[in-house]
Amino acid sequence: MINPKQQEFKKRLYSFVLRLIKFIEDCKKSSTTRIVGNQLLRRGTGILGTYIEGLSSSSKKELTNYFNHSLKSTNESKVWVCILRDTGNGDRDEANFLLSELEEFSKIFASSILTLKGKR
Repeated sequence: MINPKQQEFKKRLYSFVLRLIKFIEDCKKSSTTRIVGNQLLRRGTGILGTYIEGLSSSSKKELTNYFNHSLKSTNESKVWVCILRDTGNGDRDEANFLLSELEEFSKIFASSILTLKGKR
């Protein structure tokens, strides 16, 4: 059973993914955007998918592993958003919003991992 905080976070991640997809689709069309956009699409949507998968984990160790994967996808996504923004291929304001959300997600996943490992 998913608790209210998990449900709220899941909704936030879902909204983020929808904005991320729109950001990628609205980028200037170029070979760079196609390649970087595909990487970002895979990693960015993977954050949500992996989180949802992790919620049905059968142990703390398994959940920690899923959260580690989500954290890695979050951190990698930051790089791809920055590349699209800094090459002038993506909307700067939207990229900055996405980066802000990704930073928050990183903190949430890192904090959760520490808690699950009993280090907090």
